[in-house]
Amino acid sequence: MTEPTPVDFWFDPLCPWAWMTSRWVKEVQGVRSIEPRWHIMSLAVLNEDKDISDEYREALKDAMASVRVLQAAADKYGEAVLGDLYTAIGTRFHVEGVLAAAKGPGRPAAVRAALAEALESLGLDAGLVDAADSTEYDDAVRRSHERGITLVGQEVGTPVIAVGDIAYFGPVVSPAPKGEDAGKLWDGVLLVAGTDGFFEIKRSRTRAPIFT
Repeated sequence: MTEPTPVDFWFDPLCPWAWMTSRWVKEVQGVRSIEPRWHIMSLAVLNEDKDISDEYREALKDAMASVRVLQAAADKYGEAVLGDLYTAIGTRFHVEGVLAAAKGPGRPAAVRAALAEALESLGLDAGLVDAADSTEYDDAVRRSHERGITLVGQEVGTPVIAVGDIAYFGPVVSPAPKGEDAGKLWDGVLLVAGTDGFFEIKRSRTRAPIFT
């Protein structure tokens, strides 16, 4: 048997669209021979020098919290922990609606509680949640972010996927295809991404992320 194809996936757990793409990749793993490898990127870092709306900048005020906790876990347990921890965090953030419900001054506490629950659900050191309020891991987060974003350029966001020398943003999809439908989308994405000179296909989004 041939070895599974490594697929490098950069994500920020705050992004609902990255979450949708990650669930698609998990589906692909069941029908194609791939091995996802999970890496951190940061919407806060991506947008720190950009002209964005006041509303979006407010939403990014505590955006470093979750990626700091992920980096702290990777430092302690190795990067292999990131996939399961992302799933645990994303389930709480998006499927259970923590981010949608957390507004105003109570948001940081709600985010921190969800991060602590995610750590505990995997039997990881719950004390790592303290990294949310520390700058200790910021340099490592930035390095991981730069490795991913350098592959595709500053005009895009999360997720970034790389297979060998081929890297791209997206795909942005809702809901995440299941089973062989997920595999067919994977085949198509690889085909267009592997075409020399191909850069972009895009249309306006007409639906919100469908998490279930």
